[in-house]
Amino acid sequence: MDFNINSAWSATSAVLKNRFSFYDIKEIVGLAGFDSRQIAHLVQRSGSNVSKGQLITEIEQGLSEFDDKEKRHFLNIVIEEMLERHDEIEQQLEKYLSRLGWQIIGGAVIPIEILDRSDLEELDEVSKVDLIKSAVRFRDGDLSGALSAACGAVDSITNKIYQLNNLGNAGAASFQERCKVALNSVGVFSAISKELKDLAWKESGVIPFNKNFEGALNQASYVMQSLRANMSDVHGTKPVIKPLVFDSIKWAQIIVRLLSGNYKT
Repeated sequence: MDFNINSAWSATSAVLKNRFSFYDIKEIVGLAGFDSRQIAHLVQRSGSNVSKGQLITEIEQGLSEFDDKEKRHFLNIVIEEMLERHDEIEQQLEKYLSRLGWQIIGGAVIPIEILDRSDLEELDEVSKVDLIKSAVRFRDGDLSGALSAACGAVDSITNKIYQLNNLGNAGAASFQERCKVALNSVGVFSAISKELKDLAWKESGVIPFNKNFEGALNQASYVMQSLRANMSDVHGTKPVIKPLVFDSIKWAQIIVRLLSGNYKT
């Protein structure tokens, strides 16, 4: 779960060099917070041998002094500026980044390991913003914030289901309880039973499978509930356990996916 931001810059700089002019590159990196004085001496004029390749090399030397947080901030602004100028390059940029385990979601560069765009497309709109926020915060090392956003994604969809199915006041229920009620309300487990039987599973196998699957989700929601109460903090001051936060983001995606598009009205 240690994400090499340098690999994402390598992919981005290749597109930057091939699709933008010398002076556009200077302007873009300057807007992203790069000290333009470090590249002020590089000027393209008649008879000079200064190339875009040399410019990128000088920028990379300057970036070596940035810490990972500064690099991530720089990279996101660079990509934002690139797409504002030429939105048609997104497909090429995405192709290069995906080879290295990165992708662009909501204008942010996010490791596929945290959140995959193809998974996101299956999820209800009410939860997408929080899941993207959670992935970005985790990437940036804000573990408490990532946990809060992951739980918030589940809150959003369970609130929606409570309202649609007249299940009462979601805010009065615990996180674990509202997950359990919402999953049962939309018929997740009965649908899974039917699908397994359609695959010729015997009743003796379907029942314990469903029971254990429901138990696993119940336990996952309990873990998220406990972490939220004891680790989540808007100021990021409480101690957190990184692997458990990563798992919580994944559990949130699973719960949201199961609840997406299955409402009983």
